[in-house]
Amino acid sequence: MRKTPGLIALLLICAAGLGAQTTTSAPDAPPAQSAVPTISAQSGASKARAALEAMVQALGGDRWLNLQNSYIEGRIAAFYQGKPTGSTVQYWDWKTPTMERLDLDEKSHDRHNWVQIFSPKACWEVTYKGIRPLPKISDSDDPCGDAIRRYDHSIEQAVKVWMKDPSTVLLYEGRSMVERRMAEQVTLMNGNDDSITILMDAETHLPLRRTFYWRDPVYHDKNQEDEEYDDYHMVDGLPTPFSITRLHNNDVTVERYVFKAWYNQELPPGIFDLDAIRAKISR
Repeated sequence: MRKTPGLIALLLICAAGLGAQTTTSAPDAPPAQSAVPTISAQSGASKARAALEAMVQALGGDRWLNLQNSYIEGRIAAFYQGKPTGSTVQYWDWKTPTMERLDLDEKSHDRHNWVQIFSPKACWEVTYKGIRPLPKISDSDDPCGDAIRRYDHSIEQAVKVWMKDPSTVLLYEGRSMVERRMAEQVTLMNGNDDSITILMDAETHLPLRRTFYWRDPVYHDKNQEDEEYDDYHMVDGLPTPFSITRLHNNDVTVERYVFKAWYNQELPPGIFDLDAIRAKISR
């Protein structure tokens, strides 16, 4: 199956990814805080928790926390060194709390179909040629590892896992700007010195950016991963960002544009069945 270089880069970085806590490259975070918090630290932790709880309520409260599944349809554009490559694909994205299916279609005269499946322990790619693990390009370029890192550092994991861990330190870091919007900045740091930073709109409390850092396993460079959320629309009573931008070391890598979304609907039968997916993919 022929793929253009720009499209190959797009497909390897567009996957959102879902996975369980899995061994990845060592995280990079600020030095651990003192074991005995000061009054100032306690006050900052209270502010941080209040900001995060306001964010959860803005996202839909208990309904958002207990989502069973979601569906997103849209288009993905790829970038190289922060500039658009011209490569785009249409996508259809089904998610549950532990599984994800991402369908991709170039929609050109030389039409291709790909499906990427993410489970708690592995990632697969399905094409008309068959089923294979999502390919690893090199020791430092691992799309499946990238997807698992994004999941482990997602806003959902920050709220559902990190906040409930007594070893997690919450830091309120004041106000900052995100694309000319005033935002509150909160960092969660777990017992492994790994961190997630979330910036929330100071008025709506909706998330505007999520940031985490990790070390390259080969070159040991510190990498910064950002995801920015914009153009919120109410879908089934839940605010949904219709524009999602990913950045690697401050360079834009992918932009997602949402056309359609729904939540907590009945999923098609066999939605995550690899053999059933392979049987339906056309050449």
